[in-house]
Amino acid sequence: MPANVNQMDDGGGPQAWFQSLPLVTRYWFGAALMTTCAGNFGFVSPMKLIFIWDNIWDNFEIWRFLTPFLYVGKFDFNTLMALYMLQSFSNRYETEPYNTGAGGGTADYVFAMMFGSIGVFVSYPLIGMLLPTPPMFARTLMFFVLYTWSKRHPTSPTSIWGIQMKAIHLPFAYVALSVLMGGMYADLVHGIVVGHLFYFLVDVVPIVYGKDLLHTPQFLIDQMGVGAYVAPAAPGGGGGGAVGNNTWQAPGRVNAPSEPARAARGHSWGSGGQ
Repeated sequence: MPANVNQMDDGGGPQAWFQSLPLVTRYWFGAALMTTCAGNFGFVSPMKLIFIWDNIWDNFEIWRFLTPFLYVGKFDFNTLMALYMLQSFSNRYETEPYNTGAGGGTADYVFAMMFGSIGVFVSYPLIGMLLPTPPMFARTLMFFVLYTWSKRHPTSPTSIWGIQMKAIHLPFAYVALSVLMGGMYADLVHGIVVGHLFYFLVDVVPIVYGKDLLHTPQFLIDQMGVGAYVAPAAPGGGGGGAVGNNTWQAPGRVNAPSEPARAARGHSWGSGGQ
């Protein structure tokens, strides 16, 4: 069951709710929903969507670098809950991620997702030797996001099956629940491991060792600005344009962060540690 996180706002219908999601969450959830439906309704074989290194290396099936993060699995209750949890946890963390150079905004979240995805790929062979890990990474990346959010906001109140707890305990509660129900848990542990590495490099190393090792790349900041990204207005007004309008003016606007120099636990990422 999902935690007590942001609930869907029924006002305005599903389309209005979907458009209200933050940028990265909206695209990730939409792509995951479509890919999972395509694999279940026979539009594409699920075997074409999972991670198989030999097929990438021998047949140049490079889409397998992306689709494992989008295909959640065969339709059942667990898959539906995973899709819901994906948008919920991503939504929560995207609104206030660790500030690694873009004021705790969209560019920082994209950078975190890039780190998580690469970390999952690199560590998958090692984790696979220790635990039977499925070659699908949607839940793995979801738990990377959940764990990182829980470390970013450790005391935030949440619940699972009506049991109240702090956010810092939520990832482990889900793993324990999965074990007790006889479900798959290796991919959840995998996401937590990668998430802890990200947390350690972002929040512990700067404080303990005084080194900045992770910075949001400048090209992401140039593209999305500092703070939460807002789509630029279409030429001629309209305050954002209609769906399908491909004549956006560049560069886009951004919502400035509420605390432009806010540090991650006292460390100023936006100023390069100065």
